[in-house]
Amino acid sequence: MEVIKNKTYDNERALYESCDLALEDCSFTGEADGESALKESKSISTSRCFFNLRYPFWHDDGALIDNCEMTVNCRAALWYSKNVKINNTKLHGIKALRECEGVSIDGCYVISSEFGWNNKEVKISNSTIQSEYFMMNSKELHLDNIKMEGKYSFQYIENATIENSELNTKDAFWHAKNVLVKNCIIKGEYLGWYCENVTFENCIITGTQPLCYCKGLKLINCQMHECDLSFEKSDVIAEITTPVISIKNVLSGKITVPGVDKIIKDKDAYKGLIEVKGR
Repeated sequence: MEVIKNKTYDNERALYESCDLALEDCSFTGEADGESALKESKSISTSRCFFNLRYPFWHDDGALIDNCEMTVNCRAALWYSKNVKINNTKLHGIKALRECEGVSIDGCYVISSEFGWNNKEVKISNSTIQSEYFMMNSKELHLDNIKMEGKYSFQYIENATIENSELNTKDAFWHAKNVLVKNCIIKGEYLGWYCENVTFENCIITGTQPLCYCKGLKLINCQMHECDLSFEKSDVIAEITTPVISIKNVLSGKITVPGVDKIIKDKDAYKGLIEVKGR
């Protein structure tokens, strides 16, 4: 593998179609403002590199990005790439990851609106994320020990596991399918509308009007706080360990709860059973 150290590049497609290349302490910045520095490359390693220009990793196969920085000017950094590992890196440009497959992210700090769209087989661990529309329409996900903040996250995702994480996010998990959320703290309004086969296990859920219009919804040993008008028109099996403000028009299934201030049932068609322990 060829090794390049302490170089600065600012021209268009500076290292286009490179192969078996290791970059150490290099910078991609300058007046020429060239984009697509490593486009269509294979087996690339970048360590302690600085990326300040657009589209550096497009259509790449096999990339290791370690202890690097991608600034706000490094927009759309990784698109259409596969077999990528990103460790201990700042990803601060908009739309940083899209249409990629086989991506591992560990120990990273992400500030990137529209991060992670239309990806497949993504693992994210030990990372902090600020993003709107985070991971939309992505599949085969495993997220562990992340702190995530931003609206509209996890919409239309499929086949995902999220565990040991803190999610501060409004309108999360809309239209999600086949998802397990385990040992998580979830804060945000209108959680999980229209989702299908989603399970929350050992979670703490906070926010108004959660989990409406759901199919195959399960809650196992979950706490719910500040939750009103919950479960409207949902098919749900739920074991809730804290009192709920109100439950509305449960379509089918059974909810077990230690207390509820108000149960709303507008029509006989809403056949969901609500069991209040102690009554």
